[in-house]
This record gives sequence, C-alpha cells and structure tokens, in this order.
Amino acid sequence: MPEPAKKTVSAFSKKPKTQEAEEGSCVVFEAETEKSEAKVKWQCNSKDIASGNKYAITATGNKHSLTIKHITVEDANVYAVIAGGSKVKFELRVVSKPEVPAEAPAGETGKADQGSVPPPAASTQGETSAAKPDAQPAEDAHPPDTRQDLTGLFTEKPQCGEVTVGENITFVAKVNAESLLKKPSVKWFKGKWMDLASKSGKHLQLKETYDRNTKVYTFEMQIIAAKPNFAGGYRCEVSSKDKFDSCNFDLVVHEARATEGLDIRAAFRRTSTDGKDDSGELDFSALLKKRSIKPAHMNTDPDVDVWNILSHAPPSEYEKIAFQHGITDLRGMLKRLKKMKKEEKKSEAFLKKLDPAYQVLKGHKIKLGVEVANEDVEVKWFKNGQEIQKSGSKYIFESVGNMRYLTINHCSLADDAAYTCVIGEEKCTTELFVKEPPVTIVKNLEDQMVMKGERVELECEVSEEGANVKWEKDGVELTRDESLKYRFKKDGCKHVLIINEATKEDGGHYKVKTNGGESVAELLVQEKELEIYQSIADLTVKAKDQAVFKCEVSDENVKGTWYKNGVEVKPNARTNISHIGRIHKLTIDEVKPEDEGDYTFVPDGYAFNLSAKLNFLEVKIDFVPRQDPPKIHLDCMGRTSDSTIIVVAGNKLRLDVPITGDPAPTVIWTKGEKASSVKPGGEEKAGHSACWTLNDGEVITEGDGRVHVESTKGHCIFTIEGAERQDEGIYSVVVRNPAGEDTADISVKVVDVPDPPQAPKILSVGEDSCIVQWEPPLFNGGDPIIGYVVERKKLRSYRWMRLNFDPYPETTFEAKRMIEGMPYEMRVYAVNSIGMSHHSPASQPFVPVAPTSEPIGLHVEDISDTSITLKWRAPERIGAAKLEGYGVEYCKEGTDEWIPAIQGLTERPSMTIKNLTTGDKLLFRVRAYNMAGPSSPAVLAQPVTIREIMQRPKIWLPRNLRQTLIKKVGENVNVLIPFQGKPRPKITWSKDGQPLDPSIASVRNSDFDSIFFIRKTERKHSGQYDLKVQIENVEDTAKITLQIVDLPGPPEALKIADVWGFNVALEWKQPKDNGNCEITGYTVQKADKKTMEWFTVHDHYRRTHCVVSDLIMGNEYIFRVFSINLVGLSPEPLTTKDSVFIQKSGIDYKSPTYREHDFSEAPKFTHPLVNRSIIAGYNATLSCAVRGIPKPKVTWYKNKMDISNEAKYRMLSKQGILTLEIRKPCPFDGGVYMCKAVNDKGEDVVECKLEVRPQIAKEEKKEASK
Repeated sequence: MPEPAKKTVSAFSKKPKTQEAEEGSCVVFEAETEKSEAKVKWQCNSKDIASGNKYAITATGNKHSLTIKHITVEDANVYAVIAGGSKVKFELRVVSKPEVPAEAPAGETGKADQGSVPPPAASTQGETSAAKPDAQPAEDAHPPDTRQDLTGLFTEKPQCGEVTVGENITFVAKVNAESLLKKPSVKWFKGKWMDLASKSGKHLQLKETYDRNTKVYTFEMQIIAAKPNFAGGYRCEVSSKDKFDSCNFDLVVHEARATEGLDIRAAFRRTSTDGKDDSGELDFSALLKKRSIKPAHMNTDPDVDVWNILSHAPPSEYEKIAFQHGITDLRGMLKRLKKMKKEEKKSEAFLKKLDPAYQVLKGHKIKLGVEVANEDVEVKWFKNGQEIQKSGSKYIFESVGNMRYLTINHCSLADDAAYTCVIGEEKCTTELFVKEPPVTIVKNLEDQMVMKGERVELECEVSEEGANVKWEKDGVELTRDESLKYRFKKDGCKHVLIINEATKEDGGHYKVKTNGGESVAELLVQEKELEIYQSIADLTVKAKDQAVFKCEVSDENVKGTWYKNGVEVKPNARTNISHIGRIHKLTIDEVKPEDEGDYTFVPDGYAFNLSAKLNFLEVKIDFVPRQDPPKIHLDCMGRTSDSTIIVVAGNKLRLDVPITGDPAPTVIWTKGEKASSVKPGGEEKAGHSACWTLNDGEVITEGDGRVHVESTKGHCIFTIEGAERQDEGIYSVVVRNPAGEDTADISVKVVDVPDPPQAPKILSVGEDSCIVQWEPPLFNGGDPIIGYVVERKKLRSYRWMRLNFDPYPETTFEAKRMIEGMPYEMRVYAVNSIGMSHHSPASQPFVPVAPTSEPIGLHVEDISDTSITLKWRAPERIGAAKLEGYGVEYCKEGTDEWIPAIQGLTERPSMTIKNLTTGDKLLFRVRAYNMAGPSSPAVLAQPVTIREIMQRPKIWLPRNLRQTLIKKVGENVNVLIPFQGKPRPKITWSKDGQPLDPSIASVRNSDFDSIFFIRKTERKHSGQYDLKVQIENVEDTAKITLQIVDLPGPPEALKIADVWGFNVALEWKQPKDNGNCEITGYTVQKADKKTMEWFTVHDHYRRTHCVVSDLIMGNEYIFRVFSINLVGLSPEPLTTKDSVFIQKSGIDYKSPTYREHDFSEAPKFTHPLVNRSIIAGYNATLSCAVRGIPKPKVTWYKNKMDISNEAKYRMLSKQGILTLEIRKPCPFDGGVYMCKAVNDKGEDVVECKLEVRPQIAKEEKKEASK
C-alpha cells in the first residue's frame, strides 16, 4: 500500500455545525479553511447566498462566517459551505418556545446531531450491491510463469496455487483480442465436466474486464473462504469463433492450524460450595440454548468461548470437540449452533460502513457514503490504494453531520476499482463496477439501388466509439473472406459495409446488429442500361465546311467506335474523334465529296448503334446578271415550307437559310405572322410579336437579347440561345432587293420534359407490397409520355430508391419487397423522349401490412328460438398491424346476400346475434379486420336452424370435489360447479338432507354454473352438501363432503410410568378434541427445572407412550406433550404434575429381562389395486397398501414388463402406501399393471386393469347428448 499523502481530503479545518435558534433572533455559523486564500461560497437549499438585509457574510484570513438575521420559520433549511472540492452541509432549526435557547453550545449540538440528521440516500441510479469480499490479488499470490511458451490464445495462463482453509485465492487468465474477429468467451471447469459458471455465489465469483488501450481481456476466478473439498484439478477454456485454447491448473487446500493452549473446561462452573476451583461436579447446563431470561445466579466469565470454537469448526469435528470439553447434550448443542446468529464486531469509528459492492452505468454518477461515530473526525478516500486528491469536478467530498460522502461524476471504465474510506487505523472497502450501457444505433441504414459493377457503401452510426457490430445478409452473418468481397470499415461511431463491385447476387436485405438494437436496409442491384440523351443527326454541308456528328449517352465511362459505310473511321489530319464526359464527337474539317456517306456510332459492350447521313452540297457557279431577284433555297436543306423544326428546351435554335440575289438582299425575320403580311420597307402590321432586319450583313433592328441574326455570303442565320417554351411558333423570313423579293415560313416546335405528376395515392397495401396510382401530368412537354419512374423511401430516411429503370407505361404500379410494419412514402417521375420531369409530391405515409389469416375454431356456443351465440379464436397470423376487431355476417340458405350482424366491429371473440326469425336456416361467417382490411372469412360448414334445442340436465362435478374437501377454521370456501341443461334448470342446495340455511352458506346461480361460498368457516360447517339440477321431471344430483378442521386439544392423563438410570418412561391418552381430523402424532419435550428451557425429545411421535433417554444425572426434569393433527400443534401442552430427579452414579438398576420378539413377516397387500378407466391426457394414479417387516422392495410392472426406469411413471411410497403416477397417459398406456413386494420372508403380488379412453370433443359431446 503506498504511503498516504500529507494533505487532508477536506479543505476545512473547522466546519459549521447544526444549530437551533428562536424566532426573531440571529445565528452565526463559523468555518475555517486550511488555506487563507481559499474562496468560500455559502448556499441555502443548493442556492447561492449573497450579503444583504437577511444574510451577512464575512471573511477574515482563513476564518469565514455566515450571520442570519431576524430568523423566521421559513429559515429552517439545509445550508452548505463550499471551498474547492469540499462541501459541508449543516442545518438551522427554528423553535418558537422561549425556553429553548436560541443557540446551543457547540459541544451539545454535535451530540444532538449524531443520529438525528438522516443521511441522504445514496444514489441508486444504475447501482446494485453485490457481495464481493476483499481477496488477495493473483499477482501477489501466484506470479505468472513467464517461462512457458504462450502459443495459443492466452497471453497469461492461470497458475497452480495453494491456499489455507478459510482464505481467498484468485486465478487470472489474459487473452489478447487484437487478432480476434469476435469477443472471446471463457469457461471455467473443475475436473472434467463441472462447469463453474452455475456455481457462482458465496464461495466463487467470476469477473471479466477489458483494457481498450492494450485490447486485452482479463478473466478472473476468485475462490472465497476456501474449503477442503475445493482442492483438485481445474481447467480454463477460451474460444473465439473458430479458435480454441485451454489450460489446466491445480489447487491445493491446506488445513487450518489448530489453536493450542485452550482449556475449555475452565469455562464451566462447578457445583462446589467450598470455594475451591477443583472441587464439585462440572455443570454443563450453561452450554444449553437459552429460551428465557438467564437466571441471576448464572454468572460465568469463561476465558474461552466454546461456541466460538464450534462455530468455526467443520461439522465433522463437532463430536470430537464435545467429547474433549465434556458436552453430553449433543442434540441441544446442534440446535443452538443452527440457530445461533453470528454477531460481527462493531467498529468504533464507523456506525455504517460501505456496502460490499456498487454498480453504476458508464457516464453516470455515483455517491458513496459512510456514517462515522465522531462528527468532527477527518476521513480519507483511496482508490486502488492511492489517495484521492481534490482536483476539478471529478470527485466531490461532502460532510453532513455524521455522514461522509464521496461523489464520482461521469464514471468511466477507469473508475472501475476498489475504494477505501480510512479513519485512523480503521477502514472500510468497497468495489465499484462500471457497467457499459448497451450500444444503440443512432443513424439507421438506408435503402440503396445501384447498377451492376458499382461500389456500394452501407453506413450506420452507433452510440459509442469502438463498439462491435455484426453484419448479416438475409439472416446469414457476413465475414471477411479471401476474395475481399465484403470490407468492414470503422470510423469512430460510424460503421460501413463496403461491396466493391456489386452483382445481382448481392441484392437483398442487409442487417447490422448491436447489443442494443438493429437496423435493416434493402439493396437492389440493376443491370446497366445505356440511355441515349442526344442522338446524331443527318448533316448537309458544302465544300470546305466543317461537319460535326455529336451524341450524348448516360454513362460517361462508355467508349465507342465510329464507322463510315461499315468501315471504322480512323483519326487523321481532317478527321478528329473526341470523348468528353458523356459526349462523343466526330469532326470532319474541309468536307470533300468523298466524305459523303452513312456514319454510325457503336457503344462498346452494347448491342445497338446510332446512325446519320452526311450529304455533300455541290455549289454550281453560273453566270448571273448583275440584278438577280432574291431567292430562298429551302429545298436544298431537304426541307419544304411545311416542315417543322423541333428543338429541345434549353438548347440552341439555329436556322441557317441559303439565299441568293444580286445585289445582296435585305433579310427580315418575323415571328407570329406569315411572310406575306410583311410590308415592303420594313413596316410591320400591328400584332407582330418580333421582327429582326439585316442589310448587307449589318443588323438594323434587334429583338430579345437571346436572339442573334447574322448574314454571310449566300446564307442568313437566325439563332436563339436557350430555347424556351414561348419560342414555339412560325418564323418567317423575307429577302428583298431592287430586283424583287422572296418569302418562306419555318415552323418551330419547342419540346421539353413534362410537368411532374400529381401526388400518388395508395390504393391498397399487402404484407410486403402496395398498389400506388397517380394522375398524368397536366403538360406532357410537347411530346407524348412514354412512361413513369417510381421511387420509394422509408418515412424517416432521406434516401429515395428507384423501383424501375425502364419507364412504366401505366399509371398504376405495384411496389414489392418492402418490410412489413415499416412506414414508407412514394413519388413518381414522368418521362417523355426528351427526359424525365421533376418528382411529384410525396404520397401520404403508409405501412405495408397484410390482412390477418381467417379466425379459427368458429362454432355455435348456444342457440335459442330468436338468438344464436357464436364463438371463435383469434387468427393464427396477425402480422405487424394491430387487430382492429371482427365482423360477423349471416345470410339465408340459398341466397348470397350477407347481412352484417352489428354495425361496426366487435373486439371480443364471441357474439350473440338476437332478433332472428325462428325456423330460418342461416349461414354465418366471421372476418378479422386490421389496417390492411378484412381477412378471409371463417364460415360455418353447415347452415344453422334457429330453434332452441332441449338438453338434459347434467352436473360436471370437478375432479377435486369428488373427494372430501378439507378446510381450516377461518378459511373461506369458494366452489364453482358447472352444469348444463336447457331450458334453464332449477337449482337446489341442501345440507345433510335439510334445505340449505342462507346463514350457513351463500349460493349464486347462473345459466351454466352454481357458486357455493362460505366467507369464514367454522366447525359446524362440516357435513355433506347436495346439489340438485332439475328440468321438469328430469334431474341430476351431486354431493360435496366438507370437513372443517381445527387445532387439536392437549393430550390427557400424562404421567411418569417409570424411571431408571438416565431414562424416564411416559404415558398419556389421546385428546378429547382431535380438531375434527385424525391425530397424526405428538411432540414430547423436556426441561431442566434449573433453567426451564424446553427441548424437543420426540417430534411427530405416533404412540401414546415413549421413553426419554440420555438425561443428565443430578438434574431434575419435567415433561410436556403437544398433540399434532393436520392443522398443527395443539395450542396448549399437557405438562407432568411431578418432576423426576435423575439419581447420581452409585444407584444400581436391574433392568427386567424380556424375550426378544420376532416382528418380521412376509409382505402382504392390505389394500389391492382397483381396475380403473381414465381419459387420455389427464394424469392418473394407481394406489395400494402393503405391510411387511423388514420393509419390502416394491417393483411395478406393466404387462409383466418392469417399468421402474421409465420416465413416464413416478413411483411413490409413504408409510406403506404405494402410488404409481402415470403422466398424461395415452391409449397405448392401457393394460394390466402389477405391483410386486418382496422381502426376506416372502413376496406378494397385486394387479389391476387400466383402460385409457380417448378425449371426446365438445361438439361430439353435444351431438351425443342429442
């Protein structure tokens, strides 16, 4: 143990004490601190106090005082003074009586406070006391053998040890868990097979700790107060998944050293009256157990306590110690030892010590408290032998009157230690166990849908860092394998399951488990389908222009090949192939006639291609006069005036129109009118939406900033950046020059993604599916809707999971593979050829549940002329949704119109339907309802005719009432006897042939049973009670025999028949009052007249005479006898009138000679077995009685086969009554049973036949009664 520190735990050298004060006076509390610069704070009811009119706080050096002025009753509170980590509580008591002094002296106050201030209750949060005595550490008793090779799981193996009887020893095993995938489990064995886990208790304790820094598990087996039979071989086994290791060790237990120099005879007083120590007889009566007040003349002060020796000795030594010290009354000695209470030596410093052990949850606080004898004494607290110093808010020391508290805040695993409270030379120790709370899942797994080959990360977050979790897929645990298919990542509280390249087989439900919860998510893996966002288009270009083929696909990692007329295109000086993200381009510079042809793009790994045609425009140069009328050449573009140009919203609209004319014509672009309506000179009609004019390549008028117009030689170009829906319409181009003009109309259609659909509605739900329906979007984007994409998510999740990749053409969709009982939401996207819309609003939350299975056991319970009662049982499968009730319907035979029996549902599994028509044949059915709707119906197999059925009266007397019902006086009797009969029978009770008097018993009758009730029984209630059930001239009767028993009276005529030596013969007669039941025996007691302490000689003695032996010579005895029956002992005993004095040695007694009688006889059955017929499924017994001396050996046979070792049968034997119990017999247990009794004088056999009848269903009973 380390040397204690010099600093005291408390910061106070003088503490304030509880005081009493009179109303209207003032009181001063004083305190002194160890340091003069210490800051002191005063509190009242845990609230800080400041100086003012009511309170005056002063501080001079290390002296501090609190003055409370004008005291009232409200000032009677608990106050405290705080300095550093020390807090001292005290009380102010206010009295109104003038005779009570306002301020008690300090010394008297301290005495009055002891025991008067109740200690505050220790914190019980997460705290459990468990006995754990101090034990010597294993390292001190048995250092680990470092010479052995640790090749298995053990880093330190338990070593062989030796211990003395009554001492403690600890065996330690350590396992390094760095290379283990699972927490190791340890088992301790004694010998080969005895598992010590079930033996934990007073003498054996198993403990387990874990060091997070070294990742080492420490397992301890502590043996407390070792006994000699603890010696032997032990084994420790450790296993973790597929790894295993074990270690054997031995324990040697040495006998305790015997105490020398004891003379117990000095403890006994002698009967001498001459004053000498060695004269007189030894008086052993002081060793007998006392039941009354010790006589005044017995004043012994032995040097050695014989009871102390006996209490610490093993039972095998009792006889030896009694012989050494002259104890002859062994029976009295054993009874006293059995009932003697061991009194612990009281501590002088502690009034109340620490409990043996405490337990607290990690992160919580705990309060350890002791009660000291001296209010001013200082205590020191130690943790694992090291004194606890005042530092921060981790430890708080409190002193309240005689109580001393240590509060540990924010307990961690480092606080799991032994704590000691020391006062001078005395100390008390406890063990604190810090229990880690269960690890819960803070952030659940999210459902995911990925494409084949993608990386998957399933992530969850737990409540504690470094916690162990278990991953499962479809109920199968996942582990690291050689292919590294699954990887497990741990980052603080986050745990991630990584699947590098997902395959179709990886789809399923993944579950993560902790010791405090679990989370489930679904992973869907879809095959990759390449989507075409933009296809390549046909091009018409002129010589030396540039041709660009461009396409866009959904996957930016997909590569492809370009072909011309089936031949792969290779890059060269004029041809360039590029791939940037999802866009693939083929660029041809300075187009030549030989470049004309069919161009195709083929994505790698996909069985489709994109094709387009390159048209070469050959420009013919003819001689044109100087003035050539303008001409628009739309036909050279492959378009006519009726062609419509389609552009996707957001893309660029570029109209490149070839024109001719000399001089260069003026170009006018208009939107909203035909070209013929444009006036010469650029004038416009009212209502034109836009107009753009160019002259000699210069823009004369401009419209929207998104619109650009330009002119090149032979071309006029109209461009709109980022086409929008309002840009759709007819665009007209007019070209003019002095030689004339030409016009053309171009129709432009802007297409876009559709609007989102309306919020979907859930039509129905199933066990793991639902039917969802939605309305089409209000605007389809100018292009027909080709389908919809449906997504779902869990209600409290943020991840949406797509349910279909191909557009679904209908507006009703069935979503499957959902988790029953989990709330979900749905949303929908609309898809056209342009793309996918925004998502719709989410649907109302719903829970996938399935209807229950149909109710079972539907049958008719009762029927009358106008009503019927149906009963059924709950469905076998209810599911995640709560059962809302049952719906009952009926219809007439030959129709299919089902009529509800009641409006709404019934929660009870039975119903009485009234107001029916007599004689109707009706069919009935019952359906169970839950959130998902009705279940399949349970229908009666046959129609039921509404007509009352006559039934004979029959009493179903319970089995326990077929024999005498025995009750004690004062108990109540409550008997329920069911019966049957229609119409309702007449019930009559009688007692001993006379009508039942209502003052004796109460009777309550119903349609199906009769209740017989006696609130408080008396002896007069005994007798035979008859029950008669009668319908007209038909009746049935049953009888009940009631026996009320009471305590018996005392025996009669007790006398001392004879006295010889150390023996006394007693005789008596049976009591007059046997308590209304058989006398089962007597209790005989004796008492020495010196002490008058009674000791039992015979208990449950059946005869009316006995012999009391082993009496002590020189003592005078009296005797008494109690009667015993079924209820108990008689209230009063019968005591002998005379006493018996046992003469001392020297008196010769000649015992009479008797001829020895031979009591032996052959076995004979006094009560034979009786043939029985029983019902299958109910326990049955066969009984008989046998006598014989010596006691015969009994064997039971069935069909002449020995059944002694059969587990189905139980054989009982009590005072010659033999019973064979057959547990739940079946028809195969029927046959001939034989009981055979054998002893040395002969044998006897008795047998019977047993018939086992099968059970008859209730419906079959009713049909049989018909």
